Amino acid sequence: MALATTENTTSLDFGPAVALSCRECGARYDLGPIFACIECFGPLEIAYDFGRVTREQIAEGPTNIWRYRSLLPVPVDVTSKPNMAPGWTKLVKADNLARELGIRSLHVKDDSGNPTHSFKDRVVAMAVEAARNFGFHTLSCSSTGNLAGAVTAAAARAGLDACVFIPADLEEAKIVMASVYGGRLIAIEGTYDDVNRFCSELIGDELGDQWGFANVNLRPYYAEGSKTLAYEIAEQLGWRIPDQIVIPVASGSQLTKIDKAFKELIGLGLVEEKPYKIFAAQAEGCSPVSTAYKAGLDVIRPVKPDTIAKSLAIGNPADGPYVLDIARRTGGAVEDVTDTEIVDAIRLLARTEGIFAETAGGVTVGVLRKLVAAGRLDPDAETVVLNTGDGLKTLDAVAGQARPTAVIRPSLDAFRAVIA
Repeated sequence: MALATTENTTSLDFGPAVALSCRECGARYDLGPIFACIECFGPLEIAYDFGRVTREQIAEGPTNIWRYRSLLPVPVDVTSKPNMAPGWTKLVKADNLARELGIRSLHVKDDSGNPTHSFKDRVVAMAVEAARNFGFHTLSCSSTGNLAGAVTAAAARAGLDACVFIPADLEEAKIVMASVYGGRLIAIEGTYDDVNRFCSELIGDELGDQWGFANVNLRPYYAEGSKTLAYEIAEQLGWRIPDQIVIPVASGSQLTKIDKAFKELIGLGLVEEKPYKIFAAQAEGCSPVSTAYKAGLDVIRPVKPDTIAKSLAIGNPADGPYVLDIARRTGGAVEDVTDTEIVDAIRLLARTEGIFAETAGGVTVGVLRKLVAAGRLDPDAETVVLNTGDGLKTLDAVAGQARPTAVIRPSLDAFRAVIA
């Protein structure tokens, strides 16, 4: 594993970010394009020195993630640079779905409204700013699909080159989206974990000095973008944290950063301190974290993915152990659902709330339904469930069931016959 260093850190502008800190041993490093601790090989994350942050200051900002720039590793002038300006997506009060499931208060955080129709636009926005800071000319990533499209789009907007790597068997819509923005799209035979290992090898090559890999050497910065989901949820709820939240798990990074953001909001006095429960959702065909949780283990055993939820198909999730810790600490749980349950949940959300989720959204809604039915999620508590992408990206998952109700001749008699 190669570790890059930055010689002139004084010229960097990462706003309130002051250092990189090891999540395992606490060792601190200057801000730079590094992602693993030299001492223990633990993951690095951003450490901050927040100034005074108020709700009023945030409300004066733009209606995108940059309204929270005082809580992110980005320069103050970030809004003046060409970027995709993701975020501030809808928090839908899902009364119809709540009624169907027997829940008193339910919201869907619908992140399909981002520029490339997934939450990945948030994290890529962070990666772009880090790449600019470090002088990288090419933005890259390993991806299960959504990230590849977000990277190529953001690179085009920022005037950077792009080269992204995906498993060769991705959904066609995601391949098209990753390719249409330009740059190079490299399909690799194998799973996402094979693709990710290959990208780690590239970091050890001379490319590591010139390329910013969003989810490798820029990962500490990139991952902070997921915090904006939590900031928005809290603000859109009237500056409060929900009682419980259901989050999809691929690498697990999104879940850990949402928890981090909730704690930051409490620490800054922006929300009232209260207990909250975090539930993690996986597809049964790629559920190493759920399997470990149910077995009472702390170690994640890698698996080979076999699920229609390809955006969650990471068999060796980097943040899996931390997901276990958070679920247990908050009193939540980790659960999984079958491919059939995923499709049923996609159709349920579409039928009740008019939201067409990709397969990852089917996983979270399916797990929500399963947890309520099992009595493991409080139906009287305020609940938020995440939909992280647009169903138009995963049409194959429901194409067999979403067909015309009838095919008729253009006559009133034929129509009356089918609606009788």
